[in-house]
Amino acid sequence: MTNDNGNLPFDFGDEPKSQVDFQPLAAKLRPRTLAQYQGQGHILGEGMPLRVAVEQGHCHSVIFWGPPGTGKTTLAEIIANHADAEIERVSAVTSGIKEIRQAIDNAKQRAALSQKRTVLFVDEVHRFNKSQQDAFLPFIEDGTVIFIGATTENPAFELNQALLSRTRLYTLKKLTDSDLAAVLERAITYVNNDAALPACIEIDDEAHRQLIALASGDARRLLNLFENSIDIATGDADKKTISLAIVKQVAGNKVALYDKGGDAFYDLISAFHKSVRGSDPDAALYWYARILTGGGDALYVARRLLAIASEDIGNADPRAMQLAVNAWDTFHRVGPSEGERAIAQACVYMALAPKSNAVYRAFSQAKALAQQTSHLDVPLHLKNATSEITKGLGHGQEYRYAHDEENAFAAGENYFPEQISDTSLYQPTERGLEKQLKQKLEYLTNLNRQSHVQRY
Repeated sequence: MTNDNGNLPFDFGDEPKSQVDFQPLAAKLRPRTLAQYQGQGHILGEGMPLRVAVEQGHCHSVIFWGPPGTGKTTLAEIIANHADAEIERVSAVTSGIKEIRQAIDNAKQRAALSQKRTVLFVDEVHRFNKSQQDAFLPFIEDGTVIFIGATTENPAFELNQALLSRTRLYTLKKLTDSDLAAVLERAITYVNNDAALPACIEIDDEAHRQLIALASGDARRLLNLFENSIDIATGDADKKTISLAIVKQVAGNKVALYDKGGDAFYDLISAFHKSVRGSDPDAALYWYARILTGGGDALYVARRLLAIASEDIGNADPRAMQLAVNAWDTFHRVGPSEGERAIAQACVYMALAPKSNAVYRAFSQAKALAQQTSHLDVPLHLKNATSEITKGLGHGQEYRYAHDEENAFAAGENYFPEQISDTSLYQPTERGLEKQLKQKLEYLTNLNRQSHVQRY
C-alpha cells in the first residue's frame, strides 16, 4: 500500500534502508511533525502558545518534565525541525563536561559558518550535578544554543534555580488509552505495509486491550511489546494473529513503572500513606503490594507506618506505634516472606485505628512557639538548685512537688515562662483513647481554674 507519491505512508527521509531495518519499531515510528505527534493536548492543542511557537519556528529554551515514553525526545526533534536548526544530543547518563564543551563548540562553529541555529537537547538533565548544569547557562543567555532539557524527575528538586529561570517548564503527561490506541493503529498500518513482513498482522480485541493496559501511558513500551509480539504471532504465511496469550508471554512479569528514589516511587508512598490516613485498609494493602511489586523495600513501608502512628493516629490509639515496631522486628526475625505479612497486618490495623493528629499539630505549634520565645528564661521555681549559690539565687524555691499534692497534681502550678503562662497546645479529639485523655485534660484544667479563683 502506497500513498500518492508512490512511497510508504511513513517517510523516513534519507536514512539508508540497511540502517532503518535494524532500528526498533519505536525508532522507525518516531513522529517527525506535530501532525504525527500523539498526546499532550494541554500544551500542544490548537492555539496553545507552545504549538504556535513551534509552528512559527520561534522556539525558546525549555525543560520537558514527564514520565518515560511521553514524547520528550520526539518533541525536541520536532522543535529543531520546525526551527530549521541542527540538533546536538547530550545524555547526562553517558556524558560529562567534555561532551558539553564539544556540543557548544559545534554550535559556535555552525553559527559562524552557516548562520544556522543549534538545539542542544540534554536527556536526563537531572542527572547532571550543579557545576555541569551551570556550564549551560552562559550559552543559553547569549543565544549560542536553544536549550531543551528532558527529565523524569521533579525539576524543582533536581535542577538548579539558575537553569530553571532561563528556561520555560512544560509538563508532559502519560498518554491516554485513546492516544495509545492511535499509536498502535499507526504501528499496525506501518508493519502491514513493510515489504520485509509479507504476512498481514492482526490483533484480537483482548490482546489489543492488554497491550494498551501494559503500556501504562508509555508509547515506547507499547511499541516494544507490539514488536516483540509480532515475532511469535501465530498463523500462516499470509496472516498472523497476536492473541492475548502471546501478549502475556511477551510481557512476562511486568516491571513496575518506577525507580526507587524517583518521583513515581514517592507517589506510591504518598498514595499508601493517604490510604492509611483515610482509613481504607484495602487501598493501603494495594499500594503496599504495588511498592513490593516494583522492588520496593518492605522496611521502607514499616518506617512510614511508624511515622503514621505518631502523625495520624497519635494518642487515639498508642498501640499503633508498638504494632509498627513489632512488625519491623518480625521482619528482621523471620525474613521477608512472613515479615512482609506482619507489615501488612500493621497496615490494616492502622488503617482501621481511630485517627488523631492532635499530637502532631501540638508539637508543630510547640516548635514554632519555642522559636519565637527562645529568649525567655526558665522560671526560678523550675530551675534546679545545684549548689548553695543557685539556691541563694532562688532556684527551686516555691516549687511544689506533685507527688506530695492531692491526686499527685499541683493545681494552679505554672510550668511555662510567665509571659506565656496561658499557652494551650494539645487539643485531644473525641476519637479512641483520646476521648478519655480529653476528659482527663478538662478535669485538670478545671482544677487549675479553681485554684486560680481561690488564690485571687
